[in-house]
Amino acid sequence: MCRWLAYVGTPLRVEELLYKPAHSLIDQSLHAQLAPTTTNGDGVGVGWWSDAPLPGLYRSIEPAWGDKNLRELAAQVTARAFLAHVRASTGSAVQQTNCHPFRHRQWLWMHNGEIAGFHGLRRELMLAIDPALFSEVVGTTDSEGFFFLALTMGLERDPPGAVARAAGLIEHVGRAHGLAHPLRMTLAVGNGGRLWAFRYASDGPPATLFHSEGVHTLRAQFPTNPLLHQLSDESRLIVSEPFAGLLGAWREVPASSWIVVGGGPDELQPFSPAA
Repeated sequence: MCRWLAYVGTPLRVEELLYKPAHSLIDQSLHAQLAPTTTNGDGVGVGWWSDAPLPGLYRSIEPAWGDKNLRELAAQVTARAFLAHVRASTGSAVQQTNCHPFRHRQWLWMHNGEIAGFHGLRRELMLAIDPALFSEVVGTTDSEGFFFLALTMGLERDPPGAVARAAGLIEHVGRAHGLAHPLRMTLAVGNGGRLWAFRYASDGPPATLFHSEGVHTLRAQFPTNPLLHQLSDESRLIVSEPFAGLLGAWREVPASSWIVVGGGPDELQPFSPAA
């Protein structure tokens, strides 16, 4: 399983959240505490939105803890929103095109989990992708295939509905192939203004997912933390695994639910795959 974070709010240097907190995502790449595997060393990626027409993207097969280019980039890039992901492969090759996040126009996507038996389902699922999008699929992961299924099903117009329809197709195809529990996922998708995150599993507890409390609440709890005084009240962070040192700063996203933050009021809703 992988670890990831998604941020939207006051523009920040990426290193402020990627490296500096105690038990940061970089630390989780080597010492994850809430995942089946403690090491997530099969690649790293960061996608960010700034003033450029398209979101920036850095992906590498280097383990995050030793990637000097990532360290340099994180110290220089300031972004109003970004996604970061450290990978533990569930079977697909360790190669740059398989590292998250994945990009289409203004949209970035990353995923922790798996489509069970994906190699046996891959042909049928990939043929369901809109032919106009198919040439953009350059890797071999279930996560990228899931992204382009969601795009095919209207992600740019209706992210929760599109993810539900894509998840429903995955479960339908998986069960037709004899898989009782085809899908496990926590995923994040955003367009630079809003971030959506989903937590679901076909059976059993999904992987962990947390969102930050409101910044105004955190300032009252931690008045000496300088970073909290830089952030607007609308700034939000969603993580696979909480950072340390901010007791009470995190709320768990319930299983079978989705949350949207940034560019408007936070919203938490139930999630289930659509038939």
